[in-house]
Amino acid sequence: MAKHWFERLADHMGEAYLKYSFTRGTQQEVDFLITALGLEPGMNLLDVGCGPGRHAHVFAGRGIKVHGIDISQTFIDIASAGASHSATFERVDAREMSYRSQFDAVVSLCQGAFGLSGNTQLPVPLDDPDGDILIRMAEALVPGGKIALTAFSSYFQMRYLEDSDTFFAEHGVNHEKTLIRNMSQDEIEDDLWTSCFTPRELRLLADKAGLSLQSMWSVSPGRYKKAPLTINEPEILLIAQR
Repeated sequence: MAKHWFERLADHMGEAYLKYSFTRGTQQEVDFLITALGLEPGMNLLDVGCGPGRHAHVFAGRGIKVHGIDISQTFIDIASAGASHSATFERVDAREMSYRSQFDAVVSLCQGAFGLSGNTQLPVPLDDPDGDILIRMAEALVPGGKIALTAFSSYFQMRYLEDSDTFFAEHGVNHEKTLIRNMSQDEIEDDLWTSCFTPRELRLLADKAGLSLQSMWSVSPGRYKKAPLTINEPEILLIAQR
């Protein structure tokens, strides 16, 4: 498998990823999603772009059988080291998933895979890897199964665009230079490419994937709630059903 640009960042961060502030609300996010997805102990869940397993381990602790996939072997190794019998992990490129009708629910959270799959060539090409990922997520569901994904809001990104960011309006991709720290506090500067979406785009992608849209809410990490869509929250949480 060819290296993805995000793997450089993951290799450097390692377990320090779990020290970043956006990871502190994991318990609240999982509690909310268990209700929103109608999950019960014994159900099967696929965590797409699971990172070092922070959501997967909490879901497993609630009795859910979780399979986490991520493109970073570093993150998969960290997740596997702390895994219970209810959670398994595997290095898989989300763009090449081949699961068929195996899971009661599929999640992709905090730009775990959906939103971070874009090409880094300049000019940014007009491909649609995120749409392909959503189709593969839908295929992994049993009939009646549900998807939860978070996507970065184009509205929020444009309103709060920083001077150091470059937003490619034609493609909906934001580029920023960011500092990445490891557990020893060593820093490297690297590129972060994030696909951003409007609610309408997400509706169209869900429809193309054969999903029935259930809800869309504006959320922030650690503050998942049934809140109307707004331009003031960084993420859109989509719930859809196969």
